[in-house]
Amino acid sequence: MINTTKEKDCVRLEGAEECTVRMPVVALRGMTVLPGLVIHFDLNRGKSILAVEKAMMSDQRLFLVTQRDVEEEEPDIDGVYQMGCLAQIRQVTRLPENVVRVLVEGQERGRLAGFAEEGAFLLGDVEPVAGPSRLADSRQEEASAAGTEIEEEAMMRSLKELFLEFASFFPRVGQSVKRRIESGISLGRLMDEIIESMPVDYEKKQAVLEAVDLDTRYQVLAGILYEEIGVAKVRTELAEQVKARMDKNQRDYMLREQMNYIRQELGEDTIGSDAEQFEAELDRLKASREVKEKIRKEISRFKSLGQGSTEASVERGYLETLLELPWDKASKDNTDLKRAQNILERDHYGLEQVKDRILEFLAVRSLTKQGESPIICLVGPPGTGKTSIARSVAEALNKKYVRICLGGVRDEAEIRGHRRTYVGAMPGRIVSGLKQAGVKNPLMLLDEIDKVSSDYRGDTSSALLEVLDSEQNNHFRDHYVEIPIDLSGVLFIATANSAADIPRPLLDRMEIIEVTSYTANEKFHIAKEHLLPKQLQKNGLDHGELSISDSALREIILSYTAEAGVRGLERRIGDICRKAARQMLEQKEKAGKRKGTDGEKTEAIRVTGRNLEKYLGKPGNSLDRANEKDDIGIVRGLAWTSVGGVTMQVEVNMMPGKGEIRLTGQLGDVMKESAMTGISYVRSVSAQYGISPEVFTENDFHFHIPEGAVPKDGPSAGITMAAALLSVLTQTPVRADVAMTGEITLRGRVLPIGGLKEKLLAAKTAGIKTVLVPEDNRKDVEEISREIKNGLEIVPVKTMEEVTARAFAHAVGA
Repeated sequence: MINTTKEKDCVRLEGAEECTVRMPVVALRGMTVLPGLVIHFDLNRGKSILAVEKAMMSDQRLFLVTQRDVEEEEPDIDGVYQMGCLAQIRQVTRLPENVVRVLVEGQERGRLAGFAEEGAFLLGDVEPVAGPSRLADSRQEEASAAGTEIEEEAMMRSLKELFLEFASFFPRVGQSVKRRIESGISLGRLMDEIIESMPVDYEKKQAVLEAVDLDTRYQVLAGILYEEIGVAKVRTELAEQVKARMDKNQRDYMLREQMNYIRQELGEDTIGSDAEQFEAELDRLKASREVKEKIRKEISRFKSLGQGSTEASVERGYLETLLELPWDKASKDNTDLKRAQNILERDHYGLEQVKDRILEFLAVRSLTKQGESPIICLVGPPGTGKTSIARSVAEALNKKYVRICLGGVRDEAEIRGHRRTYVGAMPGRIVSGLKQAGVKNPLMLLDEIDKVSSDYRGDTSSALLEVLDSEQNNHFRDHYVEIPIDLSGVLFIATANSAADIPRPLLDRMEIIEVTSYTANEKFHIAKEHLLPKQLQKNGLDHGELSISDSALREIILSYTAEAGVRGLERRIGDICRKAARQMLEQKEKAGKRKGTDGEKTEAIRVTGRNLEKYLGKPGNSLDRANEKDDIGIVRGLAWTSVGGVTMQVEVNMMPGKGEIRLTGQLGDVMKESAMTGISYVRSVSAQYGISPEVFTENDFHFHIPEGAVPKDGPSAGITMAAALLSVLTQTPVRADVAMTGEITLRGRVLPIGGLKEKLLAAKTAGIKTVLVPEDNRKDVEEISREIKNGLEIVPVKTMEEVTARAFAHAVGA
């Protein structure tokens, strides 16, 4: 509040809530001053000039009100608005012809209670108005402080968005206020500055001035912004329509007729007809002005080429490609979250992480009406549904589906296209995929992205960097097309079997989702709900003609397949369906010969666990079961492979010799180093277990892992080999129902490993009861489903002492 210099000038009028101040008043014509703003205006009326001079002689404070009628020379109390602005005079400049220019700074709102007696200038009783408040009662304000802050923040953001949209139509107006918005001013000050900067009449500014509390002021200002934005949009549309009508149809017609005549004389009418067809397609093409201008130039160039020239055929192919590309043509995405979820659940069992990510993207797109398309990479073993889930996602989102197989691609031009200077040049696979889809926002599956390679013709993975970078792919430039193409609307889904084979910069641009191996129960549900109906339909059978019992399906999974996915399982079911189809046809032919008809109904075929060998033969998968008895020097380890988890036995033999160490079983370098680390650890603690140092120099040690034809590598067998060696040296048997995995250090610490889910699955299938895992993998254990962990005792271990305590059949030396 502005304090007066004289206490006696402050009086309380009848009915006024606060003390009023008597001060000079200036009535402004056609303008409104708001608090917090510095503005200048010119005065030429005598009363107004005297009021300024009076204020300059006292405290330089002035009350500014707006006249209701700009033509009125001597306004009374009814001729001005009651709400005005208390201002501080900053500068007074006298101009020719008795004009005074005044520079003032608005300080706060004030309400004019009335004018004092008639005089040489206007003198009014002004009641300062308190700053903006949301609640009349302070206790209510404290009770709802949190809610008030949230509401004010919502109003602040809404006004910023509205004003930025308004400023897009009036760039010069919005520049100064944009900078003020970023400086973080209060909500009330923001609203006053916004209305002051807008080119609107004084009545609308007065309406904002009279809105004291924030709620009312927001409603008034937002309404004005909406109205002005609507007017600006209509004005822009009208201007564009008028401009579009002002073309040069007559001039174009004359030139076109002359060109047609020249072509006919030269015998090049074919090029003319092709060019006309291209121009007609260009008129129908949905593309930006820059793209159309480029295509129009190429059409003009095509017209100038001779009919029989090689360059004309190259140019024709180029134009056809440009006109077939979906520059601005987009399909409408599905926004029904429930429908998308039903499609994903219908087509695939499991894969919850993939489904959740797609539904999250759809939810964000529905709320924001835009949102960046995620770039997802599904990593997992073969046959786990990575490729097929992409087709279901495309259906769920109502997107066109395009599959690009990158396996074996080694030429950069396969991605970026060939330059038109080469004979037989064509666009890259990305542009060809867009052309095939017919829209600019399809779902594009980059299959087997880990199988790309490079040679002297370029690095394919480096060419993919721009494609899969959401910050750059809105201007992807194909060497053949030579016009920037917007790939930001494309939903890219890549698949890979191993993330280790993907270059690090490319991997960094994708959102990795692990698609892990299926459990036996998951395979059973997939076979029953998806694979069996698919194979029945594929082989011309229905459920009434062939049925496979649950026990038979479980037997196929355990005894006839050994894989992380379900491809082999589907093939086995297909084998049964084909044999059943043959058997059914033979039954029909026999029945037809006996009764002389072809329509005899045959008996349904039922496949169970008992007659399964009749259709699939002897089981080809022998389960690697746990040993029946505890043994010395034999420890069960766990390993991860590209087709899932497996168990492996580590065997160690000690024999007289010279301290040599042999490692067999086609071990990789990392596994050999793990074995040497385990040996060094055991030698360092040999005294604790009563092992003589001469044992290591007078004996040879042989480490072997069976299935020698299969390459093996990785550090996770470190504790397994150390435990096997310690078992031999101490002659302590290792429990047959225990398996372990973990990397070992020279000090006997157990470090974390990967692929834990697949390893636990392999242990459970082999009949293992107890699994030792690194303590640092405890968080991974908690994320694994209860179905896998049921029946397994999972023991986290930190050191080799804990490993031997749980794995050895009895204490060392007992």
